[in-house]
Amino acid sequence: MAYLVPSEFVTKMVDAGESKIYMSTRDALIRAYMAGAILALSAVFAVSCSVATGVPLIGALLFPVGFCMLYLLGFDLLTGVFVLTPLALIDKRPGVTLPRVIKHWGIVFTGNFLGALTVAVLMAYIFTFGFHTDGGVLAKTIGTIGEKRTLGYAEYGFAGMVTLFIRGMLCNWMVSTGVVGAMISTTVGGKVIAMWMPVMLFFAMAFEHSVVNMFLFPFGILTGAHFTFVDYLLWNEIPTVLGNLVGGLAFTGLTLYSTHVKTAPKRSFN
Repeated sequence: MAYLVPSEFVTKMVDAGESKIYMSTRDALIRAYMAGAILALSAVFAVSCSVATGVPLIGALLFPVGFCMLYLLGFDLLTGVFVLTPLALIDKRPGVTLPRVIKHWGIVFTGNFLGALTVAVLMAYIFTFGFHTDGGVLAKTIGTIGEKRTLGYAEYGFAGMVTLFIRGMLCNWMVSTGVVGAMISTTVGGKVIAMWMPVMLFFAMAFEHSVVNMFLFPFGILTGAHFTFVDYLLWNEIPTVLGNLVGGLAFTGLTLYSTHVKTAPKRSFN
């Protein structure tokens, strides 16, 4: 599988973060748009398989296909740039500043949202025959997910918000590990295996992924789910984005960087 040792792939992480900061706005937007669209299609696929089989684990096993596709094609998710770009800032790479990092996050968020929204509209149209039917079992299932993961959190107030935030943290711990997985091997097969495992885990555990939710919730609203766009923003997307940022950076980016790039001096027994 041509495995790279941690000191090698963590350096690649920092290099990747730096290159993203220097990427043109046009390229960053296109890559983010395509990433959001492909991940949304993968979410439709996974939920469809779960509904058809009655076995949610089937959906979790199959969902990573979209994640692998988009990273092999060189596209970008917000959850990934949350981990990579701050490392370039911490490493003091030339020209990498906090305003530029935040600007890049904004571009990728916009692209991911537009891509996921495009697929949400197309899928809603298909499943409802141009909004003439209720969309059937799949639309009802996604709508129920949206209600449980907005109004369901709101029901518990502050505790619900904290629960949502933690689910976002745990999600990007795993998803960003999948992003790192794309750098662990120099072969396609090795990359796919390394990406597949943590992404499958996040989906099976129903953690909160900001980009997946950019598809699920607008699709639910378009097909008549009983929550509003404001509910989605306040009781899912915003806390999920913050949780994704903290979890991915703290549990994946900083831990790998601190022990494999900024390694502490070895102990002396003299």
